[in-house]
Amino acid sequence: MTQIEPGSGPQIPYARAANGGNADDAESLTGWIEAAGTFAGVGNPAFGPVTVTPAQQQYPDLVRGLNQRYIGHPEEVRLVDSTEQVVRAVQDAVHAGKRLSVRSGGHCLEDFVYHPDVQVVIDVSRLNGVYYDAVRRAVAVESGATLYSVYERLYKVWGVTIPAGICYSVGVGGHVTGGGWGMLCRQFGLVVDHLYAVEVVVVDAAGRARSVVATREPDDPNRELWWAHTGGGGGNFGVVTRFWFRSPGATGRTPAALLPKPPKTVLLSGIAWPWNELSREEFAKLIKNYGAWHVANSAPENPNRALCSTMLLNHVSNGQIGLVTQVDASAPNAEGILRDYLTAINAGIQVEHGAITTDMGEHTAMPQFATPRELPWLEATRYLGTASSFLNDPTLRADYKSSYMRDNFTDGHVAALYEHLNSPDINNPSASVTVSSFGGQVNAVPENATASAHRDSAFKLLWQVMWTDPADDAKYLGWIRKSYHKTYADTGGVPVPNAVTGGCYVNYPDDDLGDPVFNRSTVPWHDLYYKGNYPRLQRIKREWDPRGVFRHSQSIRPAGE
Repeated sequence: MTQIEPGSGPQIPYARAANGGNADDAESLTGWIEAAGTFAGVGNPAFGPVTVTPAQQQYPDLVRGLNQRYIGHPEEVRLVDSTEQVVRAVQDAVHAGKRLSVRSGGHCLEDFVYHPDVQVVIDVSRLNGVYYDAVRRAVAVESGATLYSVYERLYKVWGVTIPAGICYSVGVGGHVTGGGWGMLCRQFGLVVDHLYAVEVVVVDAAGRARSVVATREPDDPNRELWWAHTGGGGGNFGVVTRFWFRSPGATGRTPAALLPKPPKTVLLSGIAWPWNELSREEFAKLIKNYGAWHVANSAPENPNRALCSTMLLNHVSNGQIGLVTQVDASAPNAEGILRDYLTAINAGIQVEHGAITTDMGEHTAMPQFATPRELPWLEATRYLGTASSFLNDPTLRADYKSSYMRDNFTDGHVAALYEHLNSPDINNPSASVTVSSFGGQVNAVPENATASAHRDSAFKLLWQVMWTDPADDAKYLGWIRKSYHKTYADTGGVPVPNAVTGGCYVNYPDDDLGDPVFNRSTVPWHDLYYKGNYPRLQRIKREWDPRGVFRHSQSIRPAGE
């Protein structure tokens, strides 16, 4: 049988990589057919690599992501659509002594991709295939794919999913490497709990770029590199080109048997309380009710793990505080779970809740869900992930901070949140603290089994504020910094791991954590992200990136540095 060479179409490099270059073996041939037959770009010729420089008109569109505070000025952007092209792009940068960075979906919230010192950006956004690899008995997802495109392919074709994030346009390259939280986490864990293998372009001590596949198999000599990509953060060890997903213990030889099946339908609820009617005491009761429920229901096998919810603590200028809740409608007593949850959240609150009639952060107004409605899972996922106009605003400027909570809010936390959400210093409806469900099956995994260490948390927080005028940078950065620092004033201005707080989420990166002006604790930024897993990540960094090619302001520092 004649072997088809690369360059005939985008399916060929994928098939060759999956089959080890051998199309004569029957099982490999099956893998080639199934991979090619389900890849989104079959029939389209490969386009890469393409190099874009400042002299070309498309350059301004390729040097910015979601957050317009960070616009790059690299010497070139290299657009790639195969692993081989990534190897060449990395090798060229290393030979030329150029600092490089990698863009997947463009949602990096700090300047890790578009830093002023970056000279070459490798853009993997067109490396976005989703297909079944029969040889590895896993679903391959390339690092430039975005979340909703992955959900759509996995569910429409095979009826399965991976428990990843909400926003439709987040690239899997950064999302997965940071651990990957989403609305199904309480039922199925984090996305990395289903990660079987990862393909990474690395650079050795001699400066040679090459691609390596690392799996979770106990006897894989590259297993530590796989482990590092289960929450060790993006941009640390190399350029990820592909992930393979297969749930632990899954049997069979079709994707439908290898990954979780999401709910067929979900109950979706959206309610809100008017700020101008809530007293300080009722605000405290409301958020402590949320915290208490999640602490009480955070165990891995808790029967309420079918529920996931976000409470949107908006600045008073928004007019409302919101609560968005999703429940697996096929779960036993699903309607009762939702009803009992809403009753628990409202306990002791005299103010009557109503519909969400304002936009809240990344959620749009959703008055139609004041009474819970049952929707097909993919429709609900599309709705929650795409409804926000902020995600498509080309003038968006923003800042973010995070924390994990192991126990309920303290009185000090509540007082600080109330003060700053009522601050007269700003008038911005997008300023908010979003409190999100955690626990359940996330907490079934030991904290050292993956690099994602926050396995005993009950819920998590996201501080965010969005604006459009650069002249307002100082005002909004001042608000979010004061709010965050005051909330955790008792622990040096950051949520140090202790009995109540549990650190920070690396996928909401925050440069302030490394600044002694803002982090006055004795806990460094890397222990807030990685806790006790950091020394192991350092050893892996030393082994796999000995030249420090892959770096940013919060990248893993090699052991001994």
